[in-house]
Amino acid sequence: MSNAKILIVDDEPSILKLVEAYLRPEGYEIHTASDGLAALKAARAFKPDLLILDIMLPGMDGIEVLSRLRRESNVYVILLTARTEETDKIVGLGVGADDYVTKPFSPRELTARVKAALRRVETGAAARSETTVLAFRHVRVDVGARQVTVDDHPVELTALEFDILRSLAENRGRVLTREQLLEKVWGGEYFGETRVVDVHLGHVRHKIGEQFIATVRGVGYRFEDESL
Repeated sequence: MSNAKILIVDDEPSILKLVEAYLRPEGYEIHTASDGLAALKAARAFKPDLLILDIMLPGMDGIEVLSRLRRESNVYVILLTARTEETDKIVGLGVGADDYVTKPFSPRELTARVKAALRRVETGAAARSETTVLAFRHVRVDVGARQVTVDDHPVELTALEFDILRSLAENRGRVLTREQLLEKVWGGEYFGETRVVDVHLGHVRHKIGEQFIATVRGVGYRFEDESL
């Protein structure tokens, strides 16, 4: 997606200029904002394919921006934060962020993550033409429609949560490591921490039921619904 639209939100002009300087040569259409309210307005008007969002913003912080945005958009979100506390990262992922980068960061690494994320977004869009349905005794995963039901009740999953469940369901009975899930869902060039897998997978479990995804300690995760 060399023509992808990216919104960068940070209250530090130097960060905005630095990130834009690395991303614009890739052919992306760039828009920037420096506070929370401006970020919301820009996201609604610009409709980006990817959002790079700082947590610490004047007026309305990045977590509140993300929380409001998630009510109306599934745009891929990479959080930026100067904090190193694990709770900040988990709160951001819990609200709906897809990934996070802790400041100070390498612009090259951020660029690589952006490229990997956009490839994942593009792959997800292409998958909508698929007719595959993964049907089990309780769980049904319609790949093309990107819909999930449990005992015929629809379950709302984010794009990342759906892709995690799909990867596990396609490998029913097999254990997938965090690294394998990172490669399948976030892309082979992902440079981040495996912690993002645990957080997003926890959301999947909460929504579809703990019993369908087993943890194999020291190894990874396994989907366990029965085949029809």
